[in-house]
Amino acid sequence: MEIYNIITVIILLAAVFGYINQRFIKLPGTIGIMIISIIASLVVITLDNIYPKFFVSTIESIKAIDFNTVVLKVMLSFLLFAAAIHIDVKKLRSERKAILTFSTISILISTLVVGFLLYLTILIFGLKVNFLYCLLFGALISPTDPIAVVGILKRAKIPASLETKISGESLFNDGVGVVLFITFYEVAKIGLANISVWNVLWLFVRETGGGLLLGWLLGYLCYWSIKSIDNYVVEVMITLAIVMGGYSLAGELHVSGPLAMVMAGLITGDKGMDSGVSDITRDYLGKFWELMDELMNAILFLLIGFEMLIVAFNLTLFWLGCIAVVIVLFARLISVSIPIIILKSKKTFENNAIPILTWGALRGGISVALALSVPKYMYGDMFVSITYIVVLFSIVVQGLTIGKFANKLREKDELKNSISS
Repeated sequence: MEIYNIITVIILLAAVFGYINQRFIKLPGTIGIMIISIIASLVVITLDNIYPKFFVSTIESIKAIDFNTVVLKVMLSFLLFAAAIHIDVKKLRSERKAILTFSTISILISTLVVGFLLYLTILIFGLKVNFLYCLLFGALISPTDPIAVVGILKRAKIPASLETKISGESLFNDGVGVVLFITFYEVAKIGLANISVWNVLWLFVRETGGGLLLGWLLGYLCYWSIKSIDNYVVEVMITLAIVMGGYSLAGELHVSGPLAMVMAGLITGDKGMDSGVSDITRDYLGKFWELMDELMNAILFLLIGFEMLIVAFNLTLFWLGCIAVVIVLFARLISVSIPIIILKSKKTFENNAIPILTWGALRGGISVALALSVPKYMYGDMFVSITYIVVLFSIVVQGLTIGKFANKLREKDELKNSISS
């Protein structure tokens, strides 16, 4: 009954905050909900001296929510499948080289750059942290989550091909990022001296390859199932079963559940939603998964805001977090610039691709969830605090300014073209 009460309160607050944002503040939905939840958290903190019982009970309720489990083992499967099912696979194929590069090589470069620079920064602060633990932080903070700003980018009228790159990268980035985190976590836990390069490679290949293969099988199973009947209620239930059952199966097989959901969603959207279902089923499937995406994102950003109540902060951690913001942005700049420079000889990139990909790369709940899974002996508490500051800056500052930023770059290009002509 306690779990039901917690879920009820979360849904209630998400609805109330969503209404307040839509009615009065009018920020992008998820960002607005998160900002309101942060304000609510600050109000709860100020009530500590006036109503200590309320403060304590609120803290205990937040701690009762296992953020890591809720995000990585429940919400992530729905979010990735919902995003993938609406992606235009034909456009995705046309940008496959860039998307594959950004979601693999770029995330690896970012992990190494963040890990190295954070290690040096921590040394400057007079602290000693194992370099492997810094790489672990690099792996958890490098996955980008720009899905939340795709709508803003559309209003900013960025090129359609760049929008496809951002959407495609966000799908595969999350899956690859989680696999990379698991790989570094295993290395840090066992010790570099006790594990071979082949073990590390096999772990990475098993997680990624196995996840993609399982997702391919699940996607075609879903397609064949919904194609053989014509009942939108049952067909929607089949997609739900694929997501929930498939994600659980991926965990049992020790392969990447996120990548499995991305692949299953892409195939279901491309095959099933295109020619495998009736018009009424296509309409219901599309609206159902759009609603799931909005609901899960609202809950996720609500929980991120309330996590402020249980994240430890002090002056040192605050400054480390602020410096980490700069490090993460710099690492992102390097990690997209190098591949674009290399690929430019074979592929044409849009104007301002590097600055938009850099500033539009948001960090979200996945990074916070991964940070919370780092044990204390690996400096998990410190990494949670730093991660939270980076995520807050990313969502609030970058998320609210990326539209204007993209528009200014576009206007600058138009002005330059008009002068040259």
